[in-house]
Amino acid sequence: MNEIEVYKTIIDKLKIAKNDIILVSSDLAKVFFQLKKNDVTFNPDFFLDYLMEFIGSDGTILLPSFNWDFCKGKTFDYNNTPSMTGSLSKIALGRKEFKRTRNPIYSFAVYGKHAKSIINLKHTSCFGDDSPFAFLDKNNGKNLFLGLDYKYGFTMDHYAEEKIGVSYRYHKPFKGKYIDENKNETNVEFSMYVRDLSLNVVTAISDNMDDILISNNCLVKDSIFGLNYSLISIKKTCQIMFEDIKNQGGLIYPKEHI
Repeated sequence: MNEIEVYKTIIDKLKIAKNDIILVSSDLAKVFFQLKKNDVTFNPDFFLDYLMEFIGSDGTILLPSFNWDFCKGKTFDYNNTPSMTGSLSKIALGRKEFKRTRNPIYSFAVYGKHAKSIINLKHTSCFGDDSPFAFLDKNNGKNLFLGLDYKYGFTMDHYAEEKIGVSYRYHKPFKGKYIDENKNETNVEFSMYVRDLSLNVVTAISDNMDDILISNNCLVKDSIFGLNYSLISIKKTCQIMFEDIKNQGGLIYPKEHI
Protein backbone atom coordinates (compact mmCIF):
# COMPACT_ATOMS: atom_id res chain seq x y z
CA MET A 1 0.00 0.00 0.00
CA ASN A 2 1.43 3.39 -0.99
CA GLU A 3 0.70 6.85 0.36
CA ILE A 4 -2.22 7.61 -1.97
CA GLU A 5 -3.78 4.22 -1.26
CA VAL A 6 -3.66 5.05 2.47
CA TYR A 7 -5.58 8.31 1.88
CA LYS A 8 -8.10 6.51 -0.34
CA THR A 9 -8.60 3.74 2.23
CA ILE A 10 -9.26 6.26 5.01
CA ILE A 11 -11.83 8.11 2.92
CA ASP A 12 -13.51 4.92 1.71
CA LYS A 13 -13.62 3.17 5.10
CA LEU A 14 -14.97 6.25 6.90
CA LYS A 15 -17.42 7.03 4.10
CA ILE A 16 -16.29 10.63 3.70
CA ALA A 17 -18.43 12.12 0.92
CA LYS A 18 -18.26 14.81 -1.71
CA ASN A 19 -19.32 18.24 -0.39
CA ASP A 20 -18.70 17.25 3.24
CA ILE A 21 -17.83 19.88 5.84
CA ILE A 22 -14.89 18.33 7.67
CA LEU A 23 -12.92 19.38 10.74
CA VAL A 24 -9.57 17.55 10.67
CA SER A 25 -7.86 16.75 13.98
CA SER A 26 -4.54 14.91 13.91
CA ASP A 27 -1.39 13.83 15.68
CA LEU A 28 1.05 13.87 12.76
CA ALA A 29 3.91 12.50 14.86
CA LYS A 30 1.94 9.27 15.34
CA VAL A 31 0.88 9.25 11.70
CA PHE A 32 4.48 9.59 10.49
CA PHE A 33 5.74 6.96 12.94
CA GLN A 34 3.12 4.31 12.24
CA LEU A 35 3.31 4.63 8.47
CA LYS A 36 7.11 4.85 8.37
CA LYS A 37 7.33 1.54 10.24
CA ASN A 38 5.56 0.05 7.22
CA ASP A 39 7.66 1.89 4.63
CA VAL A 40 4.87 4.30 3.76
CA THR A 41 5.62 8.01 3.57
CA PHE A 42 3.13 10.68 4.62
CA ASN A 43 3.23 14.10 2.98
CA PRO A 44 0.87 16.55 4.73
CA ASP A 45 0.59 18.77 1.65
CA PHE A 46 -0.30 15.80 -0.55
CA PHE A 47 -2.87 14.70 2.02
CA LEU A 48 -4.49 18.15 2.01
CA ASP A 49 -4.44 18.17 -1.80
CA TYR A 50 -6.10 14.76 -1.90
CA LEU A 51 -8.80 15.69 0.61
CA MET A 52 -9.49 19.03 -1.09
CA GLU A 53 -9.85 17.36 -4.48
CA PHE A 54 -12.06 14.60 -3.09
CA ILE A 55 -14.62 16.80 -1.29
CA GLY A 56 -14.74 19.14 -4.28
CA SER A 57 -15.46 22.84 -4.64
CA ASP A 58 -18.68 22.54 -2.63
CA GLY A 59 -16.93 20.92 0.35
CA THR A 60 -15.24 22.66 3.28
CA ILE A 61 -12.20 21.79 5.40
CA LEU A 62 -11.34 23.24 8.81
CA LEU A 63 -8.16 22.67 10.79
CA PRO A 64 -7.75 23.88 14.39
CA SER A 65 -5.10 26.62 14.62
CA PHE A 66 -5.65 27.42 18.30
CA ASN A 67 -3.25 29.57 20.31
CA TRP A 68 -3.79 30.43 23.98
CA ASP A 69 -1.16 33.17 24.34
CA PHE A 70 -3.84 35.88 24.04
CA CYS A 71 -5.17 34.60 27.38
CA LYS A 72 -1.76 35.39 28.88
CA GLY A 73 -1.83 39.00 27.70
CA LYS A 74 0.17 38.55 24.50
CA THR A 75 -0.77 40.31 21.28
CA PHE A 76 -2.53 38.21 18.65
CA ASP A 77 -1.14 38.77 15.16
CA TYR A 78 -3.50 37.34 12.56
CA ASN A 79 -0.73 36.74 10.04
CA ASN A 80 2.04 35.62 12.36
CA THR A 81 0.72 34.08 15.59
CA PRO A 82 1.39 30.35 15.12
CA SER A 83 -0.95 27.43 15.61
CA MET A 84 -0.35 25.43 18.80
CA THR A 85 -2.54 22.57 17.62
CA GLY A 86 -0.49 20.47 15.28
CA SER A 87 1.71 20.54 12.22
CA LEU A 88 -1.15 20.11 9.74
CA SER A 89 -2.75 23.43 10.65
CA LYS A 90 0.65 25.15 10.51
CA ILE A 91 1.10 23.84 6.98
CA ALA A 92 -2.43 24.90 6.01
CA LEU A 93 -1.87 28.45 7.30
CA GLY A 94 1.08 28.70 4.93
CA ARG A 95 -1.02 27.78 1.89
CA LYS A 96 -2.93 30.33 -0.17
CA GLU A 97 -6.03 28.12 -0.38
CA PHE A 98 -6.61 28.35 3.37
CA LYS A 99 -7.71 31.44 5.30
CA ARG A 100 -7.71 31.92 9.05
CA THR A 101 -10.76 32.74 11.15
CA ARG A 102 -10.43 35.77 13.41
CA ASN A 103 -10.84 34.58 16.99
CA PRO A 104 -7.46 35.14 18.71
CA ILE A 105 -7.76 31.99 20.86
CA TYR A 106 -9.76 29.39 18.90
CA SER A 107 -9.02 30.16 15.26
CA PHE A 108 -9.27 27.73 12.33
CA ALA A 109 -7.57 27.41 8.97
CA VAL A 110 -10.47 27.07 6.53
CA TYR A 111 -10.84 26.09 2.88
CA GLY A 112 -13.81 25.64 0.58
CA LYS A 113 -17.39 26.67 -0.12
CA HIS A 114 -18.24 27.86 3.41
CA ALA A 115 -14.86 29.41 4.22
CA LYS A 116 -16.06 33.00 3.82
CA SER A 117 -19.16 32.42 5.96
CA ILE A 118 -17.10 30.80 8.71
CA ILE A 119 -14.46 33.54 8.64
CA ASN A 120 -17.18 36.20 8.89
CA LEU A 121 -18.67 34.69 12.07
CA LYS A 122 -18.32 37.12 14.96
CA HIS A 123 -17.02 34.33 17.20
CA THR A 124 -16.82 36.60 20.26
CA SER A 125 -17.39 33.67 22.63
CA CYS A 126 -14.94 30.86 21.90
CA PHE A 127 -17.53 28.06 22.08
CA GLY A 128 -20.66 30.15 21.57
CA ASP A 129 -23.51 30.23 19.06
CA ASP A 130 -21.52 32.58 16.82
CA SER A 131 -18.55 30.20 16.60
CA PRO A 132 -17.31 27.67 14.00
CA PHE A 133 -18.20 24.98 16.57
CA ALA A 134 -21.85 26.02 16.31
CA PHE A 135 -21.55 26.18 12.52
CA LEU A 136 -20.32 22.58 12.44
CA ASP A 137 -23.24 21.51 14.64
CA LYS A 138 -25.89 23.36 12.65
CA ASN A 139 -24.53 22.35 9.24
CA ASN A 140 -23.96 18.63 9.77
CA GLY A 141 -20.19 18.84 9.92
CA LYS A 142 -17.93 15.86 10.51
CA ASN A 143 -14.75 15.53 12.58
CA LEU A 144 -11.95 13.41 11.11
CA PHE A 145 -9.32 12.12 13.53
CA LEU A 146 -5.92 10.83 12.34
CA GLY A 147 -3.60 9.13 14.82
CA LEU A 148 -5.65 10.57 17.66
CA ASP A 149 -8.35 9.14 19.91
CA TYR A 150 -11.26 11.58 19.59
CA LYS A 151 -11.78 11.46 23.36
CA TYR A 152 -8.58 13.50 23.73
CA GLY A 153 -9.20 16.01 20.97
CA PHE A 154 -12.95 16.53 20.49
CA THR A 155 -13.26 20.24 21.32
CA MET A 156 -16.97 20.11 20.52
CA ASP A 157 -17.45 18.91 24.11
CA HIS A 158 -16.74 22.47 25.34
CA TYR A 159 -19.32 23.82 22.89
CA ALA A 160 -21.85 21.38 24.40
CA GLU A 161 -20.86 22.42 27.93
CA GLU A 162 -21.45 26.09 27.11
CA LYS A 163 -24.67 25.38 25.22
CA ILE A 164 -26.22 23.57 28.18
CA GLY A 165 -24.30 25.20 31.05
CA VAL A 166 -22.17 23.32 33.57
CA SER A 167 -21.25 24.10 37.16
CA TYR A 168 -17.50 23.73 36.68
CA ARG A 169 -17.07 26.39 33.95
CA TYR A 170 -17.87 30.07 33.63
CA HIS A 171 -17.55 32.88 31.08
CA LYS A 172 -14.34 34.85 31.40
CA PRO A 173 -13.47 37.91 29.28
CA PHE A 174 -10.00 38.34 27.82
CA LYS A 175 -8.78 41.72 26.62
CA GLY A 176 -5.70 42.44 24.58
CA LYS A 177 -4.07 43.83 21.46
CA TYR A 178 -5.05 42.43 18.09
CA ILE A 179 -3.22 42.90 14.80
CA ASP A 180 -5.56 42.06 11.93
CA GLU A 181 -4.79 40.70 8.45
CA ASN A 182 -4.17 44.26 7.22
CA LYS A 183 -1.69 44.92 10.06
CA ASN A 184 -4.05 47.29 11.90
CA GLU A 185 -3.73 47.13 15.68
CA THR A 186 -6.74 47.49 17.98
CA ASN A 187 -7.78 46.62 21.52
CA VAL A 188 -10.33 43.80 21.58
CA GLU A 189 -12.26 41.62 24.01
CA PHE A 190 -13.25 37.96 23.58
CA SER A 191 -14.69 35.53 26.10
CA MET A 192 -14.15 31.87 26.84
CA TYR A 193 -16.11 29.35 28.87
CA VAL A 194 -13.19 28.46 31.13
CA ARG A 195 -12.68 25.88 33.86
CA ASP A 196 -13.22 26.96 37.46
CA LEU A 197 -9.66 26.28 38.62
CA SER A 198 -10.70 26.15 42.26
CA LEU A 199 -12.54 22.89 41.51
CA ASN A 200 -9.40 21.26 40.05
CA VAL A 201 -11.26 19.38 37.30
CA VAL A 202 -10.97 18.99 33.53
CA THR A 203 -13.55 17.85 31.01
CA ALA A 204 -13.38 14.12 30.26
CA ILE A 205 -15.18 11.85 27.81
CA SER A 206 -16.10 8.40 29.07
CA ASP A 207 -14.85 5.28 27.31
CA ASN A 208 -18.53 4.30 27.10
CA MET A 209 -19.00 7.06 24.52
CA ASP A 210 -17.59 4.83 21.76
CA ASP A 211 -20.39 2.28 21.99
CA ILE A 212 -23.05 4.97 22.30
CA LEU A 213 -21.84 6.80 19.21
CA ILE A 214 -21.40 3.64 17.16
CA SER A 215 -24.89 2.40 18.05
CA ASN A 216 -26.29 5.78 16.95
CA ASN A 217 -24.32 5.77 13.69
CA CYS A 218 -22.30 8.77 14.83
CA LEU A 219 -18.84 7.17 14.87
CA VAL A 220 -16.88 5.11 12.37
CA LYS A 221 -13.36 3.99 13.22
CA ASP A 222 -10.69 1.77 11.73
CA SER A 223 -6.92 1.39 11.44
CA ILE A 224 -4.14 0.95 8.88
CA PHE A 225 -0.76 -0.42 9.94
CA GLY A 226 -1.64 0.44 13.55
CA LEU A 227 -2.65 3.99 12.58
CA ASN A 228 -6.03 4.74 14.16
CA TYR A 229 -8.47 6.99 12.36
CA SER A 230 -12.13 7.81 12.90
CA LEU A 231 -14.98 10.06 11.78
CA ILE A 232 -17.64 11.62 13.99
CA SER A 233 -20.97 13.01 12.78
CA ILE A 234 -21.07 16.23 14.78
CA LYS A 235 -24.76 17.14 14.85
CA LYS A 236 -25.95 13.75 16.14
CA THR A 237 -23.07 13.61 18.60
CA CYS A 238 -23.88 17.08 19.92
CA GLN A 239 -27.48 16.01 20.57
CA ILE A 240 -26.18 13.06 22.58
CA MET A 241 -23.82 15.31 24.53
CA PHE A 242 -26.54 17.90 25.20
CA GLU A 243 -28.84 15.27 26.69
CA ASP A 244 -26.02 13.68 28.66
CA ILE A 245 -24.92 16.97 30.22
CA LYS A 246 -28.53 17.92 31.05
CA ASN A 247 -29.08 14.60 32.77
CA GLN A 248 -25.56 14.21 34.17
CA GLY A 249 -25.34 10.87 32.42
CA GLY A 250 -21.58 10.57 32.80
CA LEU A 251 -20.48 10.53 29.16
CA ILE A 252 -19.16 14.11 29.44
CA TYR A 253 -18.04 14.78 32.98
CA PRO A 254 -15.61 16.76 35.19
CA LYS A 255 -12.56 14.66 36.05
CA GLU A 256 -10.05 15.48 38.78
CA HIS A 257 -7.05 17.24 37.28
CA ILE A 258 -3.86 15.42 38.24
